[in-house]
Amino acid sequence: MHRHAVFIPLATALLLAGTASASFGANDAQLIKNAMSAAPKAVAKDATIVGFDDKMQMRTLRKGTNNFTCMPDNPKSPGNDPMCLDEGGMQWAKAWMSKTKPPAGVVGFGYMLKGGSDASNTDPHAEGPAPGAKWVDTGPHVMIFNVGDAAKAYPRQGENPNTHEPYVMWPGTPWEHLMLPVK
Repeated sequence: MHRHAVFIPLATALLLAGTASASFGANDAQLIKNAMSAAPKAVAKDATIVGFDDKMQMRTLRKGTNNFTCMPDNPKSPGNDPMCLDEGGMQWAKAWMSKTKPPAGVVGFGYMLKGGSDASNTDPHAEGPAPGAKWVDTGPHVMIFNVGDAAKAYPRQGENPNTHEPYVMWPGTPWEHLMLPVK
């Protein structure tokens, strides 16, 4: 699938789900720097960087030359959580946000080298932690999406995963994926 064909539907899904990085209030240089911090320099330097304006319209901040797309922090979560996904990861993210099954046979990869904060390890569409629960904070990690049965050998720890070892996020859902800490 052509990279740009994924961007517009993904941006719409991100906006509807309330997980888009609100780019307003920051200048492009700040947004690009934050988005690039999600991945190793060798990947980030050639990645497409996308952000959102004050009307929540997606815009390309910098066109890239590799198959990665980086996004700045999501201000709706408590941590700094920029991410950088390859084309398969973008397809997986589009399926997740539109609540459809990820494309069969398309494995994706993503970086979140600044870590992340998630509302739930079991509910892929939670907008905040359940009453009495806390955000699931992870340190720097990479993600492998749409791995199917290969994820069955990894821990499925429910709401309070040990984020210092590999585990499955959103186990038992079509969007389960491997979380692999890197520090």
